Amino acid sequence: MSRKLKKISLVTYDSLAICLSAFLAYLFLNPYIIVPKFFYLVSMLMSIAMYLVFASYFKIFNHINRYMSLKEVFTLVIVLNLTFLSVGLLSFITKTTITLRFLLLITLFSAIFIIGIRVIWRTYHEYQCKQLKRKRLKNQIRTLIIGAGEGGNIFIRGLKQNYNEIKIIGILDDDPFKQKTQLYDIPVLGTIKDIPDLIALHHIQQLTIAIPSLKPQKYKEILDSCNHLTVKVNLMPSIEDVLQGKLSVTQFKEVDVVDLLGRKEVKLNMKQILSELTNKTILVSGAGGSIGSEICRQIAQFSPKRLILLGHGENSIYQIDRELRNLYSKKIEIIPVIADVQDRKCIFETMQNYQPDRVYHAAAHKHVPMMEYNPKEAVKNNIYGTKNMADAAKATGVDSFVMISTDKAVNPPNVMGATKRIAEMIVTGLNEPGKTKFAAVRFGNVLGSRGSVVPLFKEQIKNGGPITITDFRMTRYFMTIPEASRLVIQAGTLAKGGEVFILDMGEPVKILDLARNVVRLSGYSEKDIKIVETGIRPGEKLYEELLVADEQSQEQVYDKIFVGKVKNMATNQVMNFVYGLENCKPNELKEQLLEFTNNKTTKNNEAVFVDHGTSELLGGELSNV
Repeated sequence: MSRKLKKISLVTYDSLAICLSAFLAYLFLNPYIIVPKFFYLVSMLMSIAMYLVFASYFKIFNHINRYMSLKEVFTLVIVLNLTFLSVGLLSFITKTTITLRFLLLITLFSAIFIIGIRVIWRTYHEYQCKQLKRKRLKNQIRTLIIGAGEGGNIFIRGLKQNYNEIKIIGILDDDPFKQKTQLYDIPVLGTIKDIPDLIALHHIQQLTIAIPSLKPQKYKEILDSCNHLTVKVNLMPSIEDVLQGKLSVTQFKEVDVVDLLGRKEVKLNMKQILSELTNKTILVSGAGGSIGSEICRQIAQFSPKRLILLGHGENSIYQIDRELRNLYSKKIEIIPVIADVQDRKCIFETMQNYQPDRVYHAAAHKHVPMMEYNPKEAVKNNIYGTKNMADAAKATGVDSFVMISTDKAVNPPNVMGATKRIAEMIVTGLNEPGKTKFAAVRFGNVLGSRGSVVPLFKEQIKNGGPITITDFRMTRYFMTIPEASRLVIQAGTLAKGGEVFILDMGEPVKILDLARNVVRLSGYSEKDIKIVETGIRPGEKLYEELLVADEQSQEQVYDKIFVGKVKNMATNQVMNFVYGLENCKPNELKEQLLEFTNNKTTKNNEAVFVDHGTSELLGGELSNV
């Protein structure tokens, strides 16, 4: 009901209440004294009129009656008394005979009806609130907070002020000096080791970690303690999320697999990157992909003059274009370009039109099993597409060209890895002193990217399981998308030409352990979600390598960035092989790729480059290398 309608309703009710009061007063006095009907009607109308005047003046109809207090009751008493006095005064002035006993009874009955209904409404509202509160208390999530330090202090204070849905049962902290103490009247019940017993004793439904500096090993310990318990584990938000406005200080954040990896934050050389990117034209291929889009986000923070988003997928380019325009359209010229890196003519035209200072080449086919079934497409996109991009960059005079590579390029047993290794050879082989600086950056899997196992595991859990792993012995290197993207940008500023940069991926992670952690973080146990082994798929390895034995290097050019001693074949030998692939039969293509990249061919390194003229795969415009 609108406020205006509520006012009309109150005016109508109060007027009717005075009419009823006058009628009751008439009935009450009639056995004792005669009250002429004329006087009855006059006094009733005068009472209504004066009441409405005084009620409007004191803003009686503006009050929210469900919050009525003694102050509002006192105001109503004043209004009714003024009404009684003013009607009596008017009757005296107009010499209208009205008995004061009749007026007094009207006032008393009016007070009962007008004040009484408001008191009843207030009481009813309080009752409803109490019932709702009891219901909420019954449905509150019984929670244990882990951490009685500064983080816990801020988080618990915010929860108590803003969240009625959470009932904090107690706090856990490993600090012996905090045992048996209280924080905001909430007791410290024990340490992390006591989690299973306290969950059972207090029927805990949720564990919230309020220690921003908690080490990954402690995260694992907490998860292990909840392994067979259906209790949800989450975190207080990070300071970064709060400052960026992503979450408020009292909002919960899901524990992510990233929190268990122990990856330290990448600290960039801001001065160096600013000099390389600010007011420059930057082109990113594969800008709609997981890595490409994050590279765009990171670059945009350094205020380039122009950012060219090149990609084949219309929808993915639209998404990153819209995201960046919402944030940076007033500072950066953002240009979406729908183009296929296999279209040599289009790539050359794009480079010539926009004259980029730096190119980050992230476009690639990367799904290992898919490329095993489609080797020709892998060659066209990963090899010829990369050559098109690199040739166009060199012809345009781009200052530096950075290709995104993969750990699967090392001793590749699959088509995807082999094509990326050949792409590395092409890019680094194009480097010439004083011209475009070409480099490749090699790293492992990134968490959360398209095709990553973590989104797949979450989807399988959502569907009730099971989680499928090809081999329980399988290990992989992992890093986050932002970390990988920042290191790629940093590596690009360090390039002198011809390097293959290797990112420090930390220790390899067992996929089985990763799956178990995802199950726990989803609030399930391994009894609820089964993990099954399905067998290695075509092209998969049990473990990945970032370098082969003779490529190992201790040359660390920056924190987490090394330069590998990668040995390439002669450029003309690489190109002779590449151009020869167009005549290779599909069933022989994989064998040829693996033989070449694993150095099992017997071709002479001094082989002379053969110009094959036109090529359908390269768009009919080959350039000699």
